[in-house]
Amino acid sequence: MPKRTRAGAFLAVAVTGLAVALAGPATAAAKAPGFLAAADLPPHPTSSWTAGKIGAGVPEETDRDTCLRALPGHASAWHRDFRTDLDTNARQITLVLPDTRSAKRLTSWLDKDITSCAARIEQREPDTEATGKDYGKLSVEEGAHVYGVHTETSWGASDVRLLSVGRDGRTVTVVNWAQLGGFEGAGVKAFKKTTVQAVNKLR
Repeated sequence: MPKRTRAGAFLAVAVTGLAVALAGPATAAAKAPGFLAAADLPPHPTSSWTAGKIGAGVPEETDRDTCLRALPGHASAWHRDFRTDLDTNARQITLVLPDTRSAKRLTSWLDKDITSCAARIEQREPDTEATGKDYGKLSVEEGAHVYGVHTETSWGASDVRLLSVGRDGRTVTVVNWAQLGGFEGAGVKAFKKTTVQAVNKLR
């Protein structure tokens, strides 16, 4: 993780050996689950959201995110990026696991990764102070959980991200929102609505 962490860098997601345990048959031709639209993202005060195309797989740069180490390079995975005209961006990654048990296991691993993320950041980057927050569970389908992580370097770079993990059956989705600044600028209430939308659209 670079010492000058900016909001865009927060969207990298780790690809680990868990892919072997979780990966099912290749489904390149499979239909992607429903995804968020630009209008579903937390409103930005001065800029509208733009949604990228839905792409197959987990993005190649997903090897630098210490908060999501359990997210595997799964065969049945899709992603979508979102951006504003300013330094605020988001990404949704959705995976279809072989069965419900595998989906529950991945969800549990992701929850543990995020809750322990701040401590790992400080261990790896002595010049960075990291703080994690647990914003609680959401009652939607098989459930979702919302978290926050803030980092500030010794030279003053400050970034905040909101993350959520949700599940519907054997489908797991992760939503990541990031911008410059601190927790005070993070729209947690709106992000919770976005998370509910993300899980509801998995059908």
